[in-house]
Amino acid sequence: MISWNGIASYGALAVGAPLGVLLVRHFGLWSMGVSIILLAVVGVLLAWNKVAAPIVAGVRLPFMNVLGRVLPHGCALALGSIGFGTIATFITLYYTTQHWDNAVWALSLFGASFIGARLLFGNLINRIGGFRVAIACLSVEILGLLLLSLAPDANLALAGAALSGFGFSLVFPALGVEAVNLVPASSRGSAVGAYSLFIDLSLGITGTLAGAVAAGFGFASIFLFAALAALGGLLLSVYLYRQAPKAR
Repeated sequence: MISWNGIASYGALAVGAPLGVLLVRHFGLWSMGVSIILLAVVGVLLAWNKVAAPIVAGVRLPFMNVLGRVLPHGCALALGSIGFGTIATFITLYYTTQHWDNAVWALSLFGASFIGARLLFGNLINRIGGFRVAIACLSVEILGLLLLSLAPDANLALAGAALSGFGFSLVFPALGVEAVNLVPASSRGSAVGAYSLFIDLSLGITGTLAGAVAAGFGFASIFLFAALAALGGLLLSVYLYRQAPKAR
């Protein structure tokens, strides 16, 4: 279920980037703003009559207690999300500094690879466990970010973006499944909310951190920085995987 949510949101990313460029090119910047408003209205209309999910009865843990339980998983997610934030924020500037064209396709390939991986391998989380999937995905994401950092031309940069999207695809649901399993069913809504805070926090601070790195070391270095962050998330995931039987 978490995977399908991501397919919808990142599918919008993959389609929205080139579509926005076409709208601005042919009709001006106003057309993109109007399109966003109209799409948001359609979203409200689609959500208006949805039936609410049933509330699970039982004793609910205090939110800070829930937050403490999902904290390590959220930190691993935050470290892995820095790569996505870096690509989404700086890929066009990176292409500009390298004098490459069509940076928008890097975002589209990232989103398309993300969706493809979730469609093909989303069920692996239920089959082999969330930690194993997260470890494999973070490893692939690191390779993609390193390729972006070292890419000598736009084609290899596109391959790096696609590989990064493929790797990042299942990190959120894989670690999320393990996180919510640490709390009773009646507190899983709070667990998802607490866990989701970490990707928002990561995306919120990535622009500032990566911008500081770019100012000091150049735009290529921000993808190396993101790869090191993902490596931290990988090591933390390995640690949590080894500690999981004890925690349960």
